Amino acid sequence: MKDNISTQKVKRGYLNEDFLFFNLKDQKKNEFEIHYHDFNKIIIFVSGEVTYIIEGKSYKLKPWDILLVGRNDLHLPIISPTVPYVRMILWLNPLFLEGHNKNNCDLLSCFQLASERKLNLIRLCNKNINSLKQNLADLEEEVQDMAFGSTILKNALFLQFMVKINRLFLGMDINKNIDDIKYDPRIEDILSFLNSNLDKHLSIGMLSKVFYLNKYYLMHLFKEETGYTIYNYIQKKRIIKASDLIKSGMQTGEVCGQCGFGDYSSFVRAFKKEFGLSPKQYYKSNI
Repeated sequence: MKDNISTQKVKRGYLNEDFLFFNLKDQKKNEFEIHYHDFNKIIIFVSGEVTYIIEGKSYKLKPWDILLVGRNDLHLPIISPTVPYVRMILWLNPLFLEGHNKNNCDLLSCFQLASERKLNLIRLCNKNINSLKQNLADLEEEVQDMAFGSTILKNALFLQFMVKINRLFLGMDINKNIDDIKYDPRIEDILSFLNSNLDKHLSIGMLSKVFYLNKYYLMHLFKEETGYTIYNYIQKKRIIKASDLIKSGMQTGEVCGQCGFGDYSSFVRAFKKEFGLSPKQYYKSNI
């Protein structure tokens, strides 16, 4: 992955609405940063030349590909400036979807499975593309409407869309090879290891021994595949985990230990750098 990827401060998104729908088109080269959101996101790629990186895995997109970006997934689009980048995006509030889970039907299943399978792409056949186009056209029209019952109909169409997305993802042949997905299995294993051991001492030397890789080669490979240095990736994931634990009500001292920070003062500095608030202020703002 030879593209230059910005590693500036990652900005986090929040969502108070049930969902948001965007239909976007632009041609100028966007200098996106690697970022994450506090909600789930679905991207429907329409046209352009775009490679999307999600947690170290690279997806070269084809028209009407669908990407499932889970909450707190680090992701980045790499966009060619020579052709317009057209896409539809839905931001999903998990609380809204959880409120409509019935009879063991979890509308967030696709995101959970995407995380477990380490696969964020749905590639559609022509039949499914036509059906999805109609669903999205109806949804976009209703989102812009203010007529009687528009909110009810808008939400109904959105829920219909989510049922379809889950069916499509659950019905995928996970053993089918897709040439447009590129990743290094070693980095995939390292990312899984890091995310499972954020509470423990982690160092480049230790990873080098565990994965039998020269530490300098490991640092180069990790940065090339993910856009992050190993240290910055660990810090970012620890901060994300800490924010979730703080919102759950855990005491900040315990959060510091659970997230692998060496001391409380370094934890507070890192947290404040990310969110502009101390851990205690952050908790109060999310009550």
